[in-house]
Amino acid sequence: MKDRDLTAQNHLFAALPADAQRRLTPLIEPLHLSLGQVLYEPGVTLAHVYFPINAIVSLLYVTENGDSAEISVVGNEGLVGIAVFMGGESTTNRAIVQSAGHALRLPAASLREEFGRHGAMLHLLLRYTQALITQMAQTAVCNRHHSIDQQLCRWLLLSLDRLPGNELVMTQELIANMLGVRREGVTEAAGKLHKRGAIDYRRGHITVLNRALLEQLSCECYAVVKAESDRLMPYQRAYSFK
Repeated sequence: MKDRDLTAQNHLFAALPADAQRRLTPLIEPLHLSLGQVLYEPGVTLAHVYFPINAIVSLLYVTENGDSAEISVVGNEGLVGIAVFMGGESTTNRAIVQSAGHALRLPAASLREEFGRHGAMLHLLLRYTQALITQMAQTAVCNRHHSIDQQLCRWLLLSLDRLPGNELVMTQELIANMLGVRREGVTEAAGKLHKRGAIDYRRGHITVLNRALLEQLSCECYAVVKAESDRLMPYQRAYSFK
């Protein structure tokens, strides 16, 4: 597949100004991201940024004793590595592949140079960053105030928005790590969704059977994040897989 075909499959890259795309496309490296692969650790200077195509990357906060909780997810709507153009060069979170798939890797210095041109690309990336911050803030609220059942629905919906189909390859243990809850809680919540006909779960494969029901059972957090993303990043609807 040609690089141009690949770049069109990441909504953010496809929305970049034409001149920025011309300069960056020759520098990108298509690669496959494996489930559980760590893209960067806390405190490490980011050498690359990643534009997922059909992979999903989770940004996790990891405590001193090794516990972790997801603060946001990134898929074909955006990029992994905002610290590169925000001036920090490193971050306090870990980036780990939640759903295996393909991505485009770009040297951090190249993106930083484009951002420094202070053109349309700067404003586009800042809008994306605001949408990502909204997701982080709403995730914190959700984890504190809503049930595991509601959190799981929100998580499934956010993941679906970033995948071409309705199936996720993910064990309940990994979901529990993402949500920062016990595996037993995820097992119980998934069982309820299965009984209601919202999902089917078999050997690490989750198939969403009734998205409308998931939206109904989810808390308001998913709708808040979706509405803000649509407001700030209207371009992503034009490149939707669905």
